[in-house]
Amino acid sequence: MKRTRLTIRARLTLFYGGLFLLAGMVLLGATYALVSQRMHTEATFSSFGPPPNGLPLPGSNDAPERNAILNQSAVSVQQDVLDAVLAQGSIALGIVGAAAIAFGWLIAGRMLQPLHRVTETARRIAQTPAADRGLHERIALNGPDDEIKELSDTFDVMLERLDRSFDGQRRFIASASHELRTPLTLNRTLIEIAVQRRTASPDVCQLGEMLLEINARHERLIDGLLLLARSEREIAGRSFVDVADIVDHVTDQVQAGSVTVHTVAEEAPTSGNPVLLEHLVQNLVENGVRYNLPADGWVRVLSGTKPDGSAVLEVSNTGPAVPRYEIPNLFEPFYRLGTERLSSASRGAGLGLSIVRAVARAHGGDVRAEPREGGGLVVTVVLPAPADTTSSDEELVLSEDEWQHSAYL
Repeated sequence: MKRTRLTIRARLTLFYGGLFLLAGMVLLGATYALVSQRMHTEATFSSFGPPPNGLPLPGSNDAPERNAILNQSAVSVQQDVLDAVLAQGSIALGIVGAAAIAFGWLIAGRMLQPLHRVTETARRIAQTPAADRGLHERIALNGPDDEIKELSDTFDVMLERLDRSFDGQRRFIASASHELRTPLTLNRTLIEIAVQRRTASPDVCQLGEMLLEINARHERLIDGLLLLARSEREIAGRSFVDVADIVDHVTDQVQAGSVTVHTVAEEAPTSGNPVLLEHLVQNLVENGVRYNLPADGWVRVLSGTKPDGSAVLEVSNTGPAVPRYEIPNLFEPFYRLGTERLSSASRGAGLGLSIVRAVARAHGGDVRAEPREGGGLVVTVVLPAPADTTSSDEELVLSEDEWQHSAYL
């Protein structure tokens, strides 16, 4: 069970309030002791005025008895005064202590306000869909050159260096991928010319086919790296996109072979880059076809909207069983699961789901995958609703039951 800890503000308030109350109690005790000592040393018979009613006057034969009564009366008065000092002082200490604690709470909150600003900035950066998407933010704290400002400035320097590092990494991948496309294109052209010669022997043709296959894999890898680098950038220009139109277009163009592709394309409006969203759908469908059963396999593509207006794309397929602990690794670049069952021509570059996640997060959405019962995967992409879209009675809203991963075929 997790213990609930007090905040720094509450601890500072309790600490300083406790110190104030302790100091007040010591002061009240010292005042009580000094007043008591002073009253005992200066207490005389004349201090109390004339004797009480009914007591003998000075000079009478009852002087000893009279003095005893006067002393007893003086002690009683002294005790009443000390009790009044203690009671009234305790009340005053309680009132002033409560006021001091309240002021301490306000002052502690004001003193910790810059620290809250640092925490809020760090939380916003941590909650961005992509880890490097919010690194452009800075705290830029103004104020005295104290420990909190030093912490803020150090945090800003760290963010700046991380931002430069991530940006440099993206630019390096894009530049390197772009530079590698030219020699790969040249190699493919030269190999095709050599294979198509009339004098080419069967061995040369076979070797050429193998080289073309390897070159094609390298081209797919470079294209994937370029797309991944582009997808991880901020989406500047957005336009209205219906995911259902993209699903229809992609499923009509995909080469499924022996795999059957079933489509339930209902309206799924969102806003973003149509080209990147097409790559997202294409990668999911092609992955579903590629990693499937050798016979009687199927891929199901479903699009629609959730009750909150967000667009949803779900791609499920038959295929080999995927352990649940392997799911996070599937979204890592160059990670392939079960590629030993595929031919070299069928193997992908290992960037399909990485590109899907990058495109989804660049549009403010997210993607998740779950093992399908009986084998295969169920990949669900959620994209935010377009800002200018208003819900209507005719808009399709799928219920939770319709999104269940039960056997559709």
